[in-house]
Formats: sequence, structure tokens, C-alpha cells
Amino acid sequence: MAGSLVLFLFFASGFAALTYQVIWQRLLTLATGLDLFAVTIIVAVFLAGIGLGNLVGGALADRLAPARRFVAFAAAEFVIAGFALISPWLLGDVLQSGAAASLGSRGALLVGGSLLLLPTFCMGVTLPLLARTVSDRLLDVPKWVGGLYGWNTLGAAAGAFLGTAFLVRNLGYGAALAWAAALNGTAGLVALGLAARTGPAPQVPADRAVAPDPPATGTTPVRNLFGLYFLSGFIALSLELIWFRVLGVTLKSTAFTFPLLLATYLAGVGAGSLLTRHAAASSREPLLVFLRLQSAIPLYAGLSVAVLIGLLGMAGDTGLSALQQYLASYEPIPFNFDFGALSRGQLALYLGLPALLVLLPTLLMGASFPYLQRAAHSSVATVGRRVGQLQAANVAGCVLGVVLTGAVFLNVLGTTGALRLLVLLAAPFLWLAASARRGRPGTAGLVALLLPAGVALLVPGQAAFWSALHGTGPERSIVAEDGTGLSVLVNDRSDFRGPTTVFVNGLGQSFVPFGGGHTTLGLVPALLHPAPVDVAVIGLGSGDTLYASSARPETRRIDSIEINGAQLPTLRELAARTGYGGLSRLLEDPRVQHITGDGRRHLLDATRRYDIIEADALRPTSAFAGNLYSREYFQLLRQRLKPGGLAVTWVPTPRTLETFRAVFPHVARFDFVLVGSNEPIVVVRDDIQRRARLPQVEQHFLAADLNLAPYVAALLRDYQPLPQGAPQNLAGYNTDLFPRDELGLP
Repeated sequence: MAGSLVLFLFFASGFAALTYQVIWQRLLTLATGLDLFAVTIIVAVFLAGIGLGNLVGGALADRLAPARRFVAFAAAEFVIAGFALISPWLLGDVLQSGAAASLGSRGALLVGGSLLLLPTFCMGVTLPLLARTVSDRLLDVPKWVGGLYGWNTLGAAAGAFLGTAFLVRNLGYGAALAWAAALNGTAGLVALGLAARTGPAPQVPADRAVAPDPPATGTTPVRNLFGLYFLSGFIALSLELIWFRVLGVTLKSTAFTFPLLLATYLAGVGAGSLLTRHAAASSREPLLVFLRLQSAIPLYAGLSVAVLIGLLGMAGDTGLSALQQYLASYEPIPFNFDFGALSRGQLALYLGLPALLVLLPTLLMGASFPYLQRAAHSSVATVGRRVGQLQAANVAGCVLGVVLTGAVFLNVLGTTGALRLLVLLAAPFLWLAASARRGRPGTAGLVALLLPAGVALLVPGQAAFWSALHGTGPERSIVAEDGTGLSVLVNDRSDFRGPTTVFVNGLGQSFVPFGGGHTTLGLVPALLHPAPVDVAVIGLGSGDTLYASSARPETRRIDSIEINGAQLPTLRELAARTGYGGLSRLLEDPRVQHITGDGRRHLLDATRRYDIIEADALRPTSAFAGNLYSREYFQLLRQRLKPGGLAVTWVPTPRTLETFRAVFPHVARFDFVLVGSNEPIVVVRDDIQRRARLPQVEQHFLAADLNLAPYVAALLRDYQPLPQGAPQNLAGYNTDLFPRDELGLP
């Protein structure tokens, strides 16, 4: 009974931990920015804290009496819960206000990351403590440690998805943290109850320190196991980054894409560990099984990608034409929270694709864990220390995988190049498996070298891969990728004459040539402001909004802040291929400063004030879109405006409108465009028409093949001053801690 209760405790602890990870990463990026460097450091620090906790927890576990292990576990859970309760204030308000805001993005990242070390350290402490507590015999180690790891990871999978899809969506980030903290607190109280019922440890004679169970054969020195598990962690987290990039593009990412994929990944790992924990306990060659399972992981990852692209190339013959059409579509399929009403297409998309790419290799990851425990342990007395050391080695590999793959391999090699490299890392495991069985690799050693190389060659190149995942071919697409993201431009013609669709991380964002809503969004403030000298535009897209914003001759500087560094190279190549005047003129404009980074963080760091600040149109349900539709973001805009300056946003929902009105004392609406200011907004028809007739302005739009007259007429026709006063509260505003529109609340 006590053993089952311990497994339940660890499931609850895992649920809370991944709920925290999703939310804390969100809170920190509000202060540090959402760029590649910030996200990489946050994940690395999270993992590093867990690794350090594993080391210390392992050392403590073998020294403490059983009752004291439960007390130590309870203390760790209480610390985690306490930090969770104050984290919205600590990671949100403190890091974005006062002296902390003056630290800049790197300083905020250093401080915020350091704060995370405390709760993540406590998370790492818990596994070695419980592993030592429940393992009485050597043959029980794989069963119990595998069970603890499996149930904790399944709890983490539930926390990753349910914590976001239900707790966060219905309660917001702050309340979701409180519920997760309650789980930690409950786990701590139950652990104290178990401590009170646990007697002293039985005295074990010195000659029985090594358990009498039969040892495993084919073992290797423990230091070698540390190295193997380090490499395993490196491959696992590197593949996680690649899978998230691929599936984020194919699913056309929303706020729930990352939690869904993370839950799939963790569910596979947890289920795999539970499936093999009993078989591993009786295995006579656990190291050989571990090596074979580990070698299969990168090999499957490469083969599954090759098969997927091959099937898409034969979509008409394989019944995947609907999927191919979706990949080529501009809009995402909405995430449906009524799971009983999910269509076959939604099931195939949200469950089938992740299962194809992620589920089997993560099952193999989890399945290998109990076999590693069987191979690594020779004494019950050192179980805690050995578990902690192995986990620390694995976490160190994970950290290196996050840093190298996220910051180097994706930049230099791209997704498919990085995947090929990881496939080749199957070779050490295959070689060692051949050596473990025969002493000398022989023919099996040759296979160990040739098989990964052959699979790596099957992985398609960048252009073929990404064009297929956009429902087209390499001759009709322009592709650029780096660690910050992916940009793909798609045209129906190989010469790129005619409309080109701009996809950013799989989502359709805009078109070239310019014209339509994006042009209106940039033009309204440009003609409305009497003298816009300094302008900031968050988001590049096709460059349409930015181009319209730069029409006035009075403008001296335009800061274009785009978080996806791959955008600019694709637009430059398109301009070189087509010679389109609007795009060429934009890219050659010396007033435009192209900045790769997080737009909100840029405004936090900025010392200059702007006459116009606007964000290019972004779907309110896109991942992290809430950062640009929240009350706190609009308050930041107010602080960064010059006297008479204009803040501009697209108004995709009534809630966005009311949130904007709650912040700005003066608001005007031009159809789907909202303009806010600290001073009254004066719209004089003659002044706007005069500015539009300036030769420089007319020439600017003619260069992009745009007729300015209809836009000016629509601007004057749609002008609607909104009255001052308390706006209608539509079930609450969008805030940083509760981005209701992003979460899809009606």
C-alpha cells in the first residue's frame, strides 16, 4: 500500500512540475523576451537545477533513515509550492518593474534564471530520495525506480497538457499555479504522514551490503554508463527541439500546440518505463538491451521523417491529399476542446502526426530506463547516489542538447541537417552493442557504422523537406531557417510571377505584392500623425505594414523588430527574383533598422520614444500572441510614446477592443484598426488628404503598384471616435496572467 501511495505522490509531483515549467517559461519570457537566446537559457537553467538536485538528493538518500527521506521529500515539495505561489509576483511584476527593468533583457534573464534554480533543485532532489526508500532488494531497483520514473513522467505529461488546456484556460496562469502548488502541498503532507508511520531502517550486516540477487551479465564500468546516459540525454533533447519545430509548423502553432506535443513526448517516455520495469528486473543482459533501444531512437527519428515526406510526395496515391491541402492552407484548423466532437481530420492532425514522429521513439527512451537501472546497480546501499548521478549525467546531456542544437545546429545545419547528425549518433550504441555480445564488433561493427549513415542519407534536404510540409515543391518555394524560426514563401509558379504567400513557422501571415488589410494597418497612423519622425513596427511578415508605415517624408527612423531571423533572407531572395518595387524599395530604405528580437522586450529596453508604435496583424489565438494584446503590453506602449504619439493595433476581438480602451484615454477606430494616444486624436479631413497628395507619398505607393485613393477614402469613411469612460468588461480583459483571447475563451 505504501509503495502505491508513493507512486501516486510522484505522479502528482510530476503533474505540478510540468504545469510550472509551461507557466514559468511564459512568465520569464515576458521580462526577458521570447527570442532564441532567452528560451534556450530558461530551459537550460530549468534542467540544470534538476540535475544539481539529483546529485544532492542521491547523496542525501543513502545517508538518511527512511523516515527522514520522507521528511526531506516533504520539505522539497513545500519549497516548490511556496515558490509557485509567489512566482507570478517574483517572475512577473518584479522583473518588469522598477530597478529590475533597468537590468535589460540579459540582466533579467540572469536574475530570473537564478531564481528558478531553487524550485528546480528541489524537483531534482525527490527521485533519488524515493528511489532509495522503496528499493529493498537489488532486483526491485528496476521495478521501483522504473515505476517512480514512469508515473512521475506520466504525471508530467498530464500537467503539460491538462495544466494548460484546462487549468490555465479556465483560471489563468496565477490560479493554475495555485492549484499546482496545492498538489505539491498535499504530496508533502502525505509524505509527512508516511514518515510518521515508517520505522527505523533494519540493520544490514556488512557482508550483506551487496544484495544476494544474481548480478546482470554483460555489464560495463559505471563511469561508462554515465557517458552513455549523457549521450542519451543529448539525443533526447535535441530530437525534442527538432520534433517541436516540425510539428509546430505542421500543426500551425496555437497556444496549445506546445503543451500537446510536450504531453505526447512525456507520455511516451513514462509509458515506456512502466512497460519494461518488470522485464528489466529479470534481464540477464540489461546493458545490451539498453544499447539496442537507444540506437533505435535516432534511427526511427530519421526513418519516420523520410517516410512522411515520401508519403506526402505520393499524396494522391496514399490518401494523404487532405493533409497536403491542409499543409498548403493559410489558416490553421482550430483546436477543439470538445474532444468528442473532434473530426477525423482533427484527430489525424493533432494525434496522428505527433504519434507517427514522437510516440514510438519516446516509448523506446522510457523503455531503456529500467534496463539502465538494472545494469548500473550492484548494492542497495548506494541506490540513491547512483540514481542521482545517472540522472545528473542525463540532464547534463539534455542541457548540452538544448544549447548546441537550439543555438548552433539549427542555425548552421537546419532541421534536416541536425537530424542527420543525430541519426549518426546511433553508431556508438550499435558499436557497443556488437562489442557487448561478441567481444569484438566484426561484421556487426560494420553495420553499426553503415546503418546510421544509410538512414541519414534518406533524410531529405532542407528545401525538399520544408516545401513538402507546405504542400508544394522546392521549385515553387523559398526557404530560410535558423534557430529563431522558419520562413517559407510559396508561389503557384516557379518564376514567382503573381501572388506569393508568406508562411512563418507554418502559418500564413501575408502576401506579396502588397495591398489590403496590412497596408491599411500601416497607412492609418502614417497619415494621421502630423509629423511621424520615429516609428516602431513589431513584426515583419511580408513587409506590407512596414512599407505603408514608412510613407511619410518626415519619418527619419523606423525600427522593424522581427523575432524570426529567417524572415529577412527570404524577402531579399524574393525581391532579387521578382524585382517587385515595393519590396526592393523597403529593403533598400536606409531609414529602416531591421532588428531580430522580441518586440515587447525591445520596447522595455528602448531609451528612445516613438511617434508611432504598432504591431503587424497577428492572430489572437497564435502561440504567445497574448503578449501583444494584453493590458500590460498596451500600458507599455503608453509609456514609450512621445507627446501626441499614436499606438496602433489590429482589433481581432471585442475583448481586445475593450482591453485597449481600458488603457488609453483617447481612442479612435478605423474599421479593424485601433489608434490610442495620451492626447486627443484629431482627425482633419483636409490634412489627411493633403499628406496623401504629397509627391513623395504618392510615389512611395506607386512603386508598390498601389492606388492610394481607395485607402484614403476608406480611412475617412471608417473613422469612429470612441467615447471616453469605462469600457464594457467582456468577462475580463486580456492580461499577461490571463490572455483570454489567446486561450480561445469565448
